[in-house]
Amino acid sequence: MCRNIKTLFNFDPPATDDEIRASALQFVRKLSGSTKPSQANETAFDRAVEDVSRVAHTLLDSLVTQAPARNREVEAAKAKARAVKRYGLAT
Repeated sequence: MCRNIKTLFNFDPPATDDEIRASALQFVRKLSGSTKPSQANETAFDRAVEDVSRVAHTLLDSLVTQAPARNREVEAAKAKARAVKRYGLAT
């Protein structure tokens, strides 16, 4: 199960529909405690992912900031450097 739900706000370019849906899927998986629902729960699980995606879109579209948009590549490089420092991994 995914441990991280990535920040999607204030990036250039903005988060895509696929990124928002992936984040919603991670959130629903975490709440439900399963990566794949049973057939009995599949409809509720899928509906929850769609609902969370819609609400996430609304939230991201409503937020405002004075901070400049962050660059995805720069933020990814920072995260990689933190991982190397923390875990000693060089990939």
